[in-house]
Amino acid sequence: MRIVVCVKPVPEAESRLRATADGVAPDPDGVKFVLAGYDESAVEQALLLKQAVAGSTVDALALGPAARAEEVLRGAIALGCDRATALDRDGPMLSDPLATARGLAEGIAGVGGFDLLLFGKQAGDDEEGLVGSAVAELLGVPFLGGALDIRPEPSGDRLRLRRSVEQGEESWEVPLPCAVGLQQAWNDPRTASLPAILRSRKASIAHRAVAEAPAAGPASAPARFALPPPRQGAKMIEFRTPAEAAERLVRLLREEAKVFP
Repeated sequence: MRIVVCVKPVPEAESRLRATADGVAPDPDGVKFVLAGYDESAVEQALLLKQAVAGSTVDALALGPAARAEEVLRGAIALGCDRATALDRDGPMLSDPLATARGLAEGIAGVGGFDLLLFGKQAGDDEEGLVGSAVAELLGVPFLGGALDIRPEPSGDRLRLRRSVEQGEESWEVPLPCAVGLQQAWNDPRTASLPAILRSRKASIAHRAVAEAPAAGPASAPARFALPPPRQGAKMIEFRTPAEAAERLVRLLREEAKVFP
């Protein structure tokens, strides 16, 4: 089985973001980009399937400026991916999901055939959750999102997976080739060992240029990016008993925070 997992460089959670000069997007200067969130589950699921199906390979793809894409791809290699390809395209941190999907679809077509495309359910920065299904549509394969795990069928031409829905879970069978958005893999994402991290620093990463934007231009663009207001200091409540603490807290919420009528 040839598995292609698409990952997105996102800012590290502890990064101090600031707006660009025009105020419409985050400024990437000085920001560390990492493989995070649901993409980690997508990589983990790909590696579990590689272990379960003899002869399987895992290719990792990332779209974006070369240095940014390489950083997360080296992380994927350290975890166990066989090959990595950076789809070079300059652009802002927040981009149109359809333009992103077109770039990924172009890159996937360029690296050869695939049996399974894996995505994180949604990215850790914009939380849109649109790219995976758009790529599947462009490539003409079925897509299922919100998957909790994927298991290969003995026949080798189908997969069995569970999906999270509001009422609980659903079980699905889907033929190959297909695309899946991962919410969670069989188990928690693994941690790369130090020797694997050191080897990934020297690993070869292929680069492919993709179109800067679709012919018709992006369908959407960010209008404004602003950080939340600074958090106010906490107010400590002095009390002698839990009942007194609860009474004072309710009074503060009603009279100062105006939470209660």
